[in-house]
Amino acid sequence: MTDLYHQLITKLDTLVADKPKRWVVALSGGVDSCVLLDLLARYQTQFGGHCVAVHVHHGLSPNANAWASRCQSVCQPLNVEFKLEKVDLGDIQGESVEARARDARYQALAKHVQADDVLLTGQHSDDQVETFLLALRRGSGPKGLSAMAEKMPFGQGQLVRPLLNVSRHAIELYAKERNLTWVEDESNQDTRYDRNYLRHQVVPKLTKRWPTIDAAINRSARLCAEQELLLDELLQAPYERALADDGSLEIGELEQHSEALRIRLLRMWLERQGALMPSQAQMSQLWHQVAQAKLDANPQLILNQGQIRRYADRLYWLNKHQDISSWRGGLSLNTPLTLPDGLGELELIESENGSLALPHGACLEVSFEPQGLMAHPNQRGHRRKLKKLFQEYGVPSWLRRRTPIILCHDEVVAVAGLFVTRAYAGQQFELVWHQKHVFVPKS
Repeated sequence: MTDLYHQLITKLDTLVADKPKRWVVALSGGVDSCVLLDLLARYQTQFGGHCVAVHVHHGLSPNANAWASRCQSVCQPLNVEFKLEKVDLGDIQGESVEARARDARYQALAKHVQADDVLLTGQHSDDQVETFLLALRRGSGPKGLSAMAEKMPFGQGQLVRPLLNVSRHAIELYAKERNLTWVEDESNQDTRYDRNYLRHQVVPKLTKRWPTIDAAINRSARLCAEQELLLDELLQAPYERALADDGSLEIGELEQHSEALRIRLLRMWLERQGALMPSQAQMSQLWHQVAQAKLDANPQLILNQGQIRRYADRLYWLNKHQDISSWRGGLSLNTPLTLPDGLGELELIESENGSLALPHGACLEVSFEPQGLMAHPNQRGHRRKLKKLFQEYGVPSWLRRRTPIILCHDEVVAVAGLFVTRAYAGQQFELVWHQKHVFVPKS
């Protein structure tokens, strides 16, 4: 029998140093993911651990509901928890379907990857060849030609591709030997899509002419990946000099470098924000129209996953976010309040060295809507509208409705990270905002 199981054990031992809280399998229902699920179910039986399978329902095929049901039925006898995620791709046409579906799939999967979880996907060596050739067609550099990584950060955990060195033939052979069943996506035969055209028309001809070309391409991809890792290591020091405490990039520091090095630092920054790499034209636009715009301008570059803004000689990455201006939540002592849209937690704790005092029985509420509110910061000599105070403290415009405002009967008590008002200044309590990056006000 095809010895994929022992290969999986070896690969997971190599790629995953610490036992994860959960194994999360991306289960499309195709042969690759069904084989991966079967392998992991065997692994779970032998070594323990919790396994979750997530099926993303795109709704693109008339068979989508049947595929979801099939995936659920496969999980039950394997003692694997099943999760269904439905996504709406909207009105899309042509080649953009591939990219939109892929982005939506990974965004849906990220919802199920918690801290210390490992997401497993079933891409194999044939997929790697196709990805390399697609990058070559786009004129990608070493980063694009490194194709898919075996391991990378993903969401709050990691993404691991344990079958990346396994051929499609070996996967299909294992599936037949184990009497597995799977679904066939009819769109995989549609050669209007570039990946399918490569799979059915190009790669077979290349393989017939050069039987070992798949191994050669995979080797080239690994070499490109190694070069990329080396570059990142060598450029870590200038990258850290350009990186501000709040995760933004100092434009003045970038200006000290050559164009090639500057672009590399920008790409490092965007990659670490989890952004898809902009095109060469977009990178030029980023520097010349955003970073180098006039000081009184409010430039921005809109990308698929978010946007890049400039403020006070820094570049900021903004993920797509919700309008939370109408959100309100109660804040109690020593009880962390989870803020909406990934803004972290807010906590009120007792502290002899705090900056906040409250009357007995005070009822606090958190809001993100500054409209109509006024405040008198303890260290300031005047009372002003919050809109003006945000400007004085140098808060970028896009953060002004994403900064927690603490209210007591609609009176401003404090603005998290900025100030406590004079009426509530004291040393009884400390307000702590736990967030990934902390905005540092200019005054």
